[in-house]
Formats: sequence, C-alpha cells, structure tokens
Amino acid sequence: MNLDLRIPMGLMFTLVGLILTIFGIATNGSPIYDASLGINANLWWGLVLFVFGLTMFLMGRRSEKRLAALPPEPEEPGEVRRGH
Repeated sequence: MNLDLRIPMGLMFTLVGLILTIFGIATNGSPIYDASLGINANLWWGLVLFVFGLTMFLMGRRSEKRLAALPPEPEEPGEVRRGH
C-alpha cells in the first residue's frame, strides 16, 4: 500500500481552510476585527490554507497517477523490496 502523505494532509488543510473562510465571510464587518485594524484575518488565512491544501492534494494525486502508469519493476528471487 503506497500512500502519499500529501493527499490526506491536503484534504485536512483544504477542510480547515474552507471552515475558516466560511467563518470569515460570516463575521465580515464584525467588531472582532477592530484589533487587527479591520483586516479579516480569518478570511485571508482561510483562503491561504484552502489554496495550500488544494495544491498539496493535487500534487499527491498527480504523483499517484504517475506511479500507477509506470511498469512494475521485475523482482529477482530472494530479493527484499524496500522503499518505493
């Protein structure tokens, strides 16, 4: 079983970014942003996390598809397979 860690990590960052972005949109114009000079940090960091997570996920999927397209390496008898 080959699992690229970019896939679950990308999904996690995408989900957290989506939640934070929705919260930032829902609280837009709220007085909680007065301390940050009116900058909606939840919205902007949510978008950053969403884009980062989506990039990680897509890179993991691309790598998985590339590995699936490669022909399998012939194994010699008695050889122990290690790593990729």
